[in-house]
Amino acid sequence: MKKELLSDVELRAWWRPGSGGTYHVRQGTILTPAARDFIREKNIQLCWDEEPSFERMPVDPMPRRGGKVRYRNAVTGGETDTKGENMTHLRGNLLVPKTHPRIAFRGRLDSLMAQVMQVQITALEEGKPALADDLDEVMGLLRNILAAEVKETPLEAVKLLGMDSAQLRYASHHVRESVGIDHPVPNYRMGKLCVTLNLLRTQVREAELSAARAFSDGDGVCGREDIMEGLNRLSSGIYILFCREAAGRFERGKQR
Repeated sequence: MKKELLSDVELRAWWRPGSGGTYHVRQGTILTPAARDFIREKNIQLCWDEEPSFERMPVDPMPRRGGKVRYRNAVTGGETDTKGENMTHLRGNLLVPKTHPRIAFRGRLDSLMAQVMQVQITALEEGKPALADDLDEVMGLLRNILAAEVKETPLEAVKLLGMDSAQLRYASHHVRESVGIDHPVPNYRMGKLCVTLNLLRTQVREAELSAARAFSDGDGVCGREDIMEGLNRLSSGIYILFCREAAGRFERGKQR
């Protein structure tokens, strides 16, 4: 059974002033540090269930009262009939400001997917469809990361370029063994594809920093280690593609 993650955002949306109360969670659910702090602050009792058969919090995108849609502020817990232009959906009918760190992270992922497609076009223009195909796998991992964040579900095991998480990490640290060249130093003379792949790698690092801001508490404890690992391995995968391109692995007739 996949483990669920409980964040303070869900708790704040469920909690009402002076309510205290009991919150039902599935056995094995992981609590973020911010969730633990909120539970202590509001004196919330957790009830651990094997298979809860109920919806723990109202996240129906169309809850109505008097014919009007009801939204809930995921930060304050307040309710409203209208969604301000400065607010956006975190999940279901839960709203957060557009400046919320998780919304900023989603924007980073969106930008990354757009940049991957740009590199794919360049690869096709330079007659290297195999590289474009490999970048399709990168797109798949990005979509999985986005889905895991939005749905607040665990990220499935990373698989990229035919390698699992441990293999990706090893290959990116041992380029001589995995690609056949020493770690290349980026240089404009390498050509357009190497430069754009290196740029893409740096953008993954920026997304990783955005994720750290979205999921870490003030003490640096991260509530989504799975997403952080996924982004780390994504960076490794793109670095491997950069090294393969630098080694001429995508030239027609050569093995990757």
